[in-house]
Amino acid sequence: MSDLIAPHGKQEKLMPLLLEGSALEAEKKKAQGLKKITITTRETSDAIMLGIGAFTPLTGFMTKADWKGVCDKYTMADGTFWPIPITVSTDDEGVKSGDELSLVDEETGTIIATMKVTEKYTIDKEYECKAVFKATDKEHPGVQKVMEQGKYNLAGPIKVLSESYYPEQFKDIYQRPAESRQIFEKLGWKRVAALQLRNPMHRSHEFLAKIAVEVMDGVYIHQLVGKLKEGDIPADVRVKAIDVLVDNYFVKGTVVQGGYPMEMRYAGPREALLHAVFRQNYGCSHMIIGRDHAGVGDYYGPFDAQKIFDEIPKGALKCQNLNIDWTFWCYKCGGMASMKTCPHKKDDRLMLSGTVVRKTLSEGGKLPVEFSRPEVASVLTDYYQKLDKKVEIKLHGAATGDVKKS
Repeated sequence: MSDLIAPHGKQEKLMPLLLEGSALEAEKKKAQGLKKITITTRETSDAIMLGIGAFTPLTGFMTKADWKGVCDKYTMADGTFWPIPITVSTDDEGVKSGDELSLVDEETGTIIATMKVTEKYTIDKEYECKAVFKATDKEHPGVQKVMEQGKYNLAGPIKVLSESYYPEQFKDIYQRPAESRQIFEKLGWKRVAALQLRNPMHRSHEFLAKIAVEVMDGVYIHQLVGKLKEGDIPADVRVKAIDVLVDNYFVKGTVVQGGYPMEMRYAGPREALLHAVFRQNYGCSHMIIGRDHAGVGDYYGPFDAQKIFDEIPKGALKCQNLNIDWTFWCYKCGGMASMKTCPHKKDDRLMLSGTVVRKTLSEGGKLPVEFSRPEVASVLTDYYQKLDKKVEIKLHGAATGDVKKS
């Protein structure tokens, strides 16, 4: 019996929906003859997360009762805790309950899954945005995607036929939950902290990971390899940057790097909960929650993602939050520190953030050694020098420290 934390849900076992062998071949053949609807890259990535068991115990896309329960009180119709709706949509008026469909990725044209439609329903998109993002303006990238969804949501179980290009393009780090669990068990880990990444690791990320290494059996550096917003650094570049950091500055056997195919929703506190849910499925007992976790712009307070773990029903999540205060380089301390360990003033501190990293390098600047290890800076500088198109990066309070700790 495994010593790792049990997967999410009453069954306490992984429930992957990805077909294999003869069942996969038969369903692929059947899928060719089904009515096809095109799904967005976000919906594709959600289907793959369902397929690999990362969204255990979900069996498909949510019903209206599930959708409303998740928006209102983090709970699906059957009582399962879940923080963000997992839905698929269409504008096709001809689709009806009882239909079997093939779901086709808009980007690759690949049939990702088949679906048995059990319900076709409309939602109040603005209501979802207020509940999930605490925002309704389209400047918020998550809001924009919800508002651009089709007229109808479709509910029903799915059978997943493909993981798209992820296993091949990210073969060195792409992992299913069953695979990460095998790695942790082989290492003898029981207490595992996940470090969520969508940016290359700067010195604050490194500091967070090393704090966790001190109190855990190991740290799972788990980065998103799905699509990000314009101006973010691509996954393959991030992988190189993390590799050189781990190889040169971490004790061998204390960290494992992995990748997962979900797209960011930038939902701040709610997304922190979702990150903890599927990290539990990956075998992580703890989720590192630092400053502005999964945030964007100034939509959320820097520590709202920590507070929300105290607001959900007790026992809803087995994966616990490992809260770490605002971290920075302190010139007087002569190294990395946090609000809890550094007695000095704001002028003595250099605030570190991925946004500042991107802005500095995109404008041809040089990262100071306090900000990033030279090996990491070299990888990122090389990437930006080869870019044909530069995207303007806007700084916000959570990136610069010009906000009050809330």
